[in-house]
Amino acid sequence: MSKVSREQIDADEKKVLQELQKNSKESIDTIAKKCGFSRQKVWRIIKRLEKNKTIWGYCAVVDNEQLDRKRYIMLIKRSSKPLGDTVNKIIDLTMHVKGKDIGVDVIDSSYLHGHYDWMLIFTATDIKNAKRFREFLSMEYHHAISDIHLLEDIFSVKKSNVVNPNVEKLRDLF
Repeated sequence: MSKVSREQIDADEKKVLQELQKNSKESIDTIAKKCGFSRQKVWRIIKRLEKNKTIWGYCAVVDNEQLDRKRYIMLIKRSSKPLGDTVNKIIDLTMHVKGKDIGVDVIDSSYLHGHYDWMLIFTATDIKNAKRFREFLSMEYHHAISDIHLLEDIFSVKKSNVVNPNVEKLRDLF
């Protein structure tokens, strides 16, 4: 009989994941203390989560304003025509590479269920480059896209589970 049940392992993994989502740069010792685990147990859990791809990677949450960039959200509605090679281009990140050529950095790319079928979150230096990217997608995938909405993210209160340290600036926008 195993020492620890699958339910307990899952609960322990969730505790560690919650702490990593708050601050993935936190030391293993600090995470262990917050979870009530040993350092070795936390290390083993993290390695297991990385190996089974529950954790894909780690990233910094940045202030785009300080990088002279703006954040945009693009919602794409698929047409009823067959996709053809479009899925391969999505998997190969063709649109991400072309975006870089235009001055766009794609941060998130997601297949959706709902009114829209795809969502891209990206940064660009200005609305002009964001619109160029939209035009590229419209032309490159004209057979697969029936509608595109481009939105500018004016102020992020919370990104990647991290509260904006400048959240008080939101008051200035109203």
